[in-house]
Amino acid sequence: MTEEGSDDVPEEVAEEEADLEVRLEELEKELQYAKAETANARQRAAKDRSEALRYGTASLARRLITAIDGLSKALDAAEGDNGTESVIEGVRLTLSGLRSALEAEGVVQIEALGLTFDPTCMEAMATVPCQEGTEPGSVIEVIEQGYRIHDRVLRAARVIVAEGES
Repeated sequence: MTEEGSDDVPEEVAEEEADLEVRLEELEKELQYAKAETANARQRAAKDRSEALRYGTASLARRLITAIDGLSKALDAAEGDNGTESVIEGVRLTLSGLRSALEAEGVVQIEALGLTFDPTCMEAMATVPCQEGTEPGSVIEVIEQGYRIHDRVLRAARVIVAEGES
């Protein structure tokens, strides 16, 4: 009887070993598929990043093209009948279109005139003595308009600031 019992053990071990080898092959295939999927995901992500960088400004470009068309039409109108009114109106509409295009992308003008000087978004180009009715430290003239995109300053507003006592 002991011999029969010892014969069963190697058979059980052989079956268990075969089951483990099959399971090992399955796990190796799963690992191979997982590695391939990870590599594919990396490639897709790299491609998506590349396209986002390359074409990310397409929306703004479409809006600016409309503004360019407006300026071209204004110039054509000015050359055709020497009408300054049509040029002024064309430029006014184009400027409005450009501002709208920038606002749609999150770019807004920095309000400065009459406000207290803010060094985080304004650059003082000069200071002048404070006039009557003007607060010291307030912006009395904007030399160059500043712009912000969302919460970042694209270009600081260049301003003249009142100094001294009112």
